[in-house]
Amino acid sequence: MDTCLRQSPHHIVITKTRDRPDHTLTRCNVHCVRTDIFARLDREPEPPKIETPRMSRHRIALFGGTLAFYLAIVLAVLVSSWLVALDWKVMLFRPYQQWPELHAFLDYYVVLGQRGPTAVMVASWLGWRSWRQHTLRPLLTLGTSLLLLNLSVGAVKLGLGRLGPHYATQIGSAELFAGGDIFPSGHTANAVVTWGILAYLATTPRARRYLSALSAFVSLGVGLTTVYIGTHWLSDVLLGWAAGLLILLALPWFEPLITRTEAWILAVREQWRARRRLRESVPPAPVSPEPVLLPRTPGSGTGPEAAAREAMNSRSTASGAAARAGTAARARAHQGHPVRAERTPPAGTRRPPHAERPPRSSAGPARPVAGGPVAP
Repeated sequence: MDTCLRQSPHHIVITKTRDRPDHTLTRCNVHCVRTDIFARLDREPEPPKIETPRMSRHRIALFGGTLAFYLAIVLAVLVSSWLVALDWKVMLFRPYQQWPELHAFLDYYVVLGQRGPTAVMVASWLGWRSWRQHTLRPLLTLGTSLLLLNLSVGAVKLGLGRLGPHYATQIGSAELFAGGDIFPSGHTANAVVTWGILAYLATTPRARRYLSALSAFVSLGVGLTTVYIGTHWLSDVLLGWAAGLLILLALPWFEPLITRTEAWILAVREQWRARRRLRESVPPAPVSPEPVLLPRTPGSGTGPEAAAREAMNSRSTASGAAARAGTAARARAHQGHPVRAERTPPAGTRRPPHAERPPRSSAGPARPVAGGPVAP
């Protein structure tokens, strides 16, 4: 008897061959049962049920605590407290001179906090997520967070006008309202928001934990790198961490706006598609041919050829009348002015008659044929 494996959703069922007395082999029957991975790839992808984060009590408590920390940092810098003195100690320590071997690597690492490169990288990943999940929510959430980041951080930067360590003018001073734009740190806040949005949009608790740890590590490293290079004070980095975290914690309040924006974009796209299908389904207007009348020759008033010619002329006249009727209708549609290409040419010839040239229709004397006698 043939032997085979027991069927299972995760196995391949193979029917073995056997030897017959005449030393011939039976056909090998191979039955492949698709595994879950290939079956999932062959199916049409469906958008998963994504749970939208809500503003829970725990999140509200974190938001309130982060906001209090944010205001405390701003107040400590405004009054030139111990935090400003710590800024100057770190600046005069010059970490980039203490560990110069790290400078080359950290110059590239700090790019993870620049808004342009990080936005392109994260937007590419979220664009694939949007296509895979059949929703615009990931891209719209990223755009909303970056807009909030530019408005909030930019307003505080320009309002306080703090100078950086390389442009400081007085030791121990907070260097506020001097035309600068480094407080809070934009690199640090951007790193928190751009990489933290991946954890915010995660669909499983495990992925959310891993991505939260990754974004915290990247944003922490970017902030300390700016202090090492000397482009920011330590207080700038602390305020940048708080500013980015506030935006991530406040995103659930903007989820209804994101949902309405997505619905509006999809509705506009459907209207555009409907208009495009309507334009493609309308057939072009037919063009009626102009009538062509066959000329009459002398002596062709009778006979079958004359009857056929008269019938063709009558059909051409009828089609010409129909074409003129259509032209008149289109002219009325154009407010009574016919189109230049649809005007009927005037009857007759435009060449003036010649006094000495006889008309072509009159019968003249017959010309003699070369090489033959003239007919009487």
